[in-house]
Amino acid sequence: MSFIGAVEGAIFAGAVGLAAYQAHVLTRDGALAAFAVGTIVFGIGGWPGAAVLFAFFLTSAALSRAGRARKRSLIDAGKPGARDAWQVLANGGVAAGCMLLAPWAGAPMAAAFAGAFAAAAADTWATEIGTLSRQAPRSIVTFAPVPTGLSGGVTLLGTAATIAGAAFVGAIAQACAVGPFLAVAAGGVAGAFADSFLGATLQALRYCPQCGRACETNPHACGSPTVLRRGAGWIENDAINLAATLAGALVAGGLAAAMRGR
Repeated sequence: MSFIGAVEGAIFAGAVGLAAYQAHVLTRDGALAAFAVGTIVFGIGGWPGAAVLFAFFLTSAALSRAGRARKRSLIDAGKPGARDAWQVLANGGVAAGCMLLAPWAGAPMAAAFAGAFAAAAADTWATEIGTLSRQAPRSIVTFAPVPTGLSGGVTLLGTAATIAGAAFVGAIAQACAVGPFLAVAAGGVAGAFADSFLGATLQALRYCPQCGRACETNPHACGSPTVLRRGAGWIENDAINLAATLAGALVAGGLAAAMRGR
């Protein structure tokens, strides 16, 4: 990262983070985390890297506002409102790490960077669009019905959104010469499905005795303590998102390396 690139990246990332904070898309610490991620991405990857980041961030922010009233009445999982620092790092930390390594590791690491964001986009698109499905979600592991919005549940609409989100970031990565479409899109889909599988098995699923509802936080939104029903108590949504983006990066980088070696 050159000094000029770092300064330009910091200015650009700071402006975007401030705008997102003022728009209530990010919390204050979320904006600071986004500033760090954006500085790395833009400072090293330039506008092509920033385009891949925006392919995830802007679409995710827009989709989170679609059908917001209905989502609030259906979803009882995760953190409501603006994204905080942990959420930003869970979705962008792996990508930033890949970008830091890209100047030394070459094209496959750049594809891994895009694959991490493709996984984050695919998962976010699946959640934001799939939640609006009229079809009841089913567990990706047992196929039993699960409450709308809880991790591990899938629908046909959400699956289509997963593929669309991964393909969109893959197309941007291909157009900007960051990574091959097939590798990046495949990484995005793989990461999103890893998210669903881990969400249905390892992620903490809790129950609020006061409200009689399944949830993923402790305490519940009502303020009452919750009871752990499944998974590990310390594994929550941010940890699953981090693992999903790592899976996306590994698949995209591996495929890109294999395609170069043919």
